[in-house]
Amino acid sequence: MIITKMHLSRRTLLRGLGASLALPLLDSMVPALTALDKTAAAPVRRFGVFYVPNGMSMPYWFPKAEGPLAELPPTLRSLTELKDRVLLMGGLADESANLVKGGGDHARSAGTFLTGVPFKITSGADVLASVSMDQIAARQMEKETQLASIELGIESNAMLGACDGGASCAYTNTIAWRTPTTPLPIENDPRAVFERLFGTSGSTDLSARITRIRRDKSILDFVTGEAASLGKAIGPQDKIKLTEYFDSVRDIERRIQMAEAQNSRELPVVDQPAGVPGDYAEHARLMMDLLLLAYQTDMTRISTFMLAREVSAHAYPEIGVSDSHHPLSHHQDEAAKLERL
Repeated sequence: MIITKMHLSRRTLLRGLGASLALPLLDSMVPALTALDKTAAAPVRRFGVFYVPNGMSMPYWFPKAEGPLAELPPTLRSLTELKDRVLLMGGLADESANLVKGGGDHARSAGTFLTGVPFKITSGADVLASVSMDQIAARQMEKETQLASIELGIESNAMLGACDGGASCAYTNTIAWRTPTTPLPIENDPRAVFERLFGTSGSTDLSARITRIRRDKSILDFVTGEAASLGKAIGPQDKIKLTEYFDSVRDIERRIQMAEAQNSRELPVVDQPAGVPGDYAEHARLMMDLLLLAYQTDMTRISTFMLAREVSAHAYPEIGVSDSHHPLSHHQDEAAKLERL
């Protein structure tokens, strides 16, 4: 075996006409005979928060007894294969929410979730909270990645004014605060997230973005030449890893294009649906896959993800429950509501 000191930089990008593509961690990015923890390829720490609004029936989320998890509770059973790496913590409370003078429960919940500090009640632009813990972590890690953090969600955060008990919608639309007066809006458009991660047409202008979309090309088509050259410089295992990564990128692009095509179709006039139009489950999976790519390429190490905003009226008929989740969360211990919740 011949060992050289040649290796790829952890920051290697494939570049093409108007596009660039980050790469996942490859074996070739680790210098030969160098301890992993002494390289840029060393295992990294990440911080991600998923936020589920309104209320829950906690017995479906929490085990009945303390100790090793022999079995996960119903809602978490999809994590069964990873249960040895799951830690469920109880006995926690957001006491700062109870210290907010006014506002509704929903605003107090989201508005203090990651700050731990009571916020100012206002329905105007003069919001005042505190820096959220994800942004404290982002400040420590921002020099290591292209994006300090990414804020994702499923629902639009276009609500303005007062959303809950006279409290600004800023407190219900996001859980991330860069500064005490700067809430970070979530992004729920997969196309916008993809372009933020992997490049745009060079402009945030809507017409320019639409022009690029209509070219109907994959971002991989723009970096074909560099990808071929890279393939000659890496080992067999890296080639397999790179192929799998490219396949993932193409698959997400295909799903985004399909979703856009479906959204542009003319639809018949029907009664207002029980929830937001579109396939919520596919939307959620697509956004989570984008988050995975963001981590995989080390574009960011900090994320927040709101599965819905507070006071959301969304329903989830795909799981057999046509009722809006919010009213169900006010169950008052009614067995029928708890079962559907």
